[in-house]
Amino acid sequence: MDVPVSRRALPRWQFELTWALFEYHLERLEPDDFLWEPAAHCWTVRQQPDGTWVPDWADTEPDPVPVPTIGWLTWHIGWWWSVALDHTQGRAPRERTEITWPGDGKAAVEWLRGLRAEWLAALDGLTDADLDAVAPFPWQGDPAHTVTHMLAWVNSELMKNAAEIGQLRLLRAASPR
Repeated sequence: MDVPVSRRALPRWQFELTWALFEYHLERLEPDDFLWEPAAHCWTVRQQPDGTWVPDWADTEPDPVPVPTIGWLTWHIGWWWSVALDHTQGRAPRERTEITWPGDGKAAVEWLRGLRAEWLAALDGLTDADLDAVAPFPWQGDPAHTVTHMLAWVNSELMKNAAEIGQLRLLRAASPR
């Protein structure tokens, strides 16, 4: 039996499924999980003299790629999601350096949950015409990609980052302390 699915309902369903899987790990994170360095070669977030937290970064991806901390990954999600929201809502997109980590695990989780609420509100406001528009991000206006593609990209990127956070959480829990 074919069940018709609206063009907005399927990406939202996929997002909610991904978020539910992510929430499983968010609820179980401990404060020390966020800055745990799983390898000698890793990227994390570091507190600056002014109190802000900034991520390790390289404009050219290093080889080998550093293993990220959960803190770095939560910043990364906050960065790309904030910029996707800027584009979706017609705001000037923020630069990577303008988006800092909140400073601790609890605040990072609340930040991500706030972005989720903002994202759902943005999704609810999209029309069919919006879905067919050229995606402003992350393809920088490539006419081959629509806002519907961007929604699918957000879901995929969130699932990838959620899986990375989950794996790091499990590895730390299984490691001797």
